[in-house]
Order: sequence, then structure tokens, then C-alpha cells
Amino acid sequence: MANKQELLKRSSSQSSAQNKQIVIDAANCISGRICSHVSKLLLQGNKVTIVNAEKAMLSGHRYKTIQLYKEHLEINSVTNPIHGPFHPRRPDTILTKMVRGMIPKRKSSGIEAFKRLRVYIGIPESLKNSEMKYYDDSKITKPSSYYITVGEVAKEIGWSGGVEPIYE
Repeated sequence: MANKQELLKRSSSQSSAQNKQIVIDAANCISGRICSHVSKLLLQGNKVTIVNAEKAMLSGHRYKTIQLYKEHLEINSVTNPIHGPFHPRRPDTILTKMVRGMIPKRKSSGIEAFKRLRVYIGIPESLKNSEMKYYDDSKITKPSSYYITVGEVAKEIGWSGGVEPIYE
């Protein structure tokens, strides 16, 4: 009986420690590395918010990266393109899809984890004063000219961006 109560106390303290709001700043970070950290945090039960999605970086040759994204856009249904697949063009949805590919999206744990993710272009007013977290291993190591931002790729593949988002 004492063991059950002790286990219950431990699990409740662990869940309260894991069920916290984490705000991650994606500016000047490699997007794939950020997304892998985020997916681990989501599966642990944390609520994760990514801000500055348009400033996340993709490594590799600039024109080759844009060309690969444009080739990916040509994939559609043979019978009717309205049936999908639908390709993200906004920076926040590009990062959301990257995280979605790193969690078990068809299992109940992955579905629940994905509901705890929020991705924003820029920084919303409600999160301006919150503590931003970043990971040292995901920061860019070379000059920024060696990378391309997700916002630049999004503009090349059809995002009409440029308007500062309004968050309430």
C-alpha cells in the first residue's frame, strides 16, 4: 500500500515537472536540429512553442535547396490535385510538418504530443516577456551566408509573407 502511494506521488511530481510551457527561439538555429529537440520535449509531455519560425536556417546550397522544395511541390494526385497531398508554403507550417515527421503521428502518444505544439512567425505579444530557450548544438556555426532561412525558401515556393503578423 505504501509503495502504491509512493509511486503515485513520484508520477504526479514527474508529470508536473514535464507538463510545462517551453518557448524556443528558432532564430539562427538549424531547423532540423531544433525540430528533433522539440519532438523529444513533446513526447515527454511538455507544451512547446516555437517563435521566429521564418528565421530558422536550412543548411546546404541555397539554389539546390530551393530547387528541391519546388520539385516537392510537383507531387500531387494523379486523378485530381484537389485530393492532395497538400504542401506547406508558410514558414510556421513548414516547421510544423518537420516536427510531425519526427513523432509517431498515428499513435495516440504522437497525436497527443502534436496537439501540444505551437509554431509562430515572429513573436506574439503574449510571449514577448517569456524566457526564450535555445540549444547550443542547433545554433549555426558558420557565417549566415552558408545557410538559407525558412522564410526565404517559403517566399520562393509561394508564400506571400512580408506582412508582420498580428497576435492577440
